[in-house]
Amino acid sequence: MLIKKKSVITGIERERDLDVTQEQFDAWENGVLIQEAFPNLSSDDREFIMTGIVQEEWETLNDEL
Repeated sequence: MLIKKKSVITGIERERDLDVTQEQFDAWENGVLIQEAFPNLSSDDREFIMTGIVQEEWETLNDEL
């Protein structure tokens, strides 16, 4: 499923094709914990769904601190 998100850190809009179903996405939006809704995804992919942040942004942010 193609997921489009805007990063809460940079404001950059990205899209990723993730192995999730509409049913999983709906469950998450209706309050199921993200790790339960998407047990097949990595923590990086779940972070992207929640915040739009990608690993490279975390690395850049950590380098700046």
